[in-house]
Amino acid sequence: MEIGKLLSLMVDKGASDLHLKVASRPVLRIDGVLVTQENFPPLSAQDVESVFGQVTSREQRDTFLRERELDFAYSVHGLARFRVNGLQQRGTISLAFHLVPFNVPSIDGLELPQICKELILKPRGLVLVTGPAGSGKSTTLAAMINHLNETERRNVITIEDPIEFLFKDEKCIIHQRDLRDDTRSFSTALMQALRHDPDVIVIGEMRDLDTVSTAITAAETGHLVLGTLHTIDAAQTIDRIIDIFPAIQQRQIRLQLSQVIEAVLSQTLLSRIGGGRVVAFEIMIASNVIRRLIRDEKIFEIPSNLELGSKEGMQTLNQALIDLVRRKIVSSQEALGKSSNPAKLQEILKV
Repeated sequence: MEIGKLLSLMVDKGASDLHLKVASRPVLRIDGVLVTQENFPPLSAQDVESVFGQVTSREQRDTFLRERELDFAYSVHGLARFRVNGLQQRGTISLAFHLVPFNVPSIDGLELPQICKELILKPRGLVLVTGPAGSGKSTTLAAMINHLNETERRNVITIEDPIEFLFKDEKCIIHQRDLRDDTRSFSTALMQALRHDPDVIVIGEMRDLDTVSTAITAAETGHLVLGTLHTIDAAQTIDRIIDIFPAIQQRQIRLQLSQVIEAVLSQTLLSRIGGGRVVAFEIMIASNVIRRLIRDEKIFEIPSNLELGSKEGMQTLNQALIDLVRRKIVSSQEALGKSSNPAKLQEILKV
């Protein structure tokens, strides 16, 4: 089986993902919906193994044999880059390809909030982009870095798993480190990054205590740190960061976090009416009130303050969803399905 034909089909149909699984036909995710490609036969174990052999090196295959799973990037000249995950299921290989365009997107092109331009130009602090898997966090970060690259002279270090968008130095110097090929762990890479004269550090995923702790320290010592978490809103994000620390340290972490946090952008992807997808954001900006709520253990009051913080650029996810529905960009049912408080949204929309 020629993987090139399937990847070309994926790009032609505007799919975000391609799934290859033994005994199933290839499946594309188009506008968030899984679409079986009926004009292809079900895949045999040999088919999937052949594709795996085409897109991996000997070293990667050895890693897969040892660990039974593998994350890596794969490029097709003139077509696109792909983030690939391989795993073993029922004794066979399963592959998922995620499309990463060669061209780095812009903030305006993605219709991201204009506050993203302000946040990426901050001299120091911690900015978190959060949301469920597949919600476009990496794409948002890439667009923000692209804006910085066009605007300011900064030394930027990214730590990714794997590297997705490829940046070309314009005004910035951008170093991109792959978790497996260039470093052994996020926490180690982050510690080393601090010794490489950085202005901006981008952490693909803040997944453990050491990484979170070092990120906060980096923000305290005058760096701008951007990171992602798999949390669905600002309040949950703050709680997740604090809860990762032992109870004895949490009071101190609340104080540190209240001083370094600059913003939390929590995003979700929705299907547009008529096709395509659009992103909706909850936006928390670290005003004096927000910093005090974090410090005083009143995280539960954050949502109500976001509703009232529009002058500072803040909004709840429901406010973003209401705007999309009223502008007839998404349906009310789609919005209700993505809301973290659908009962309140339903009451406002009267559906």
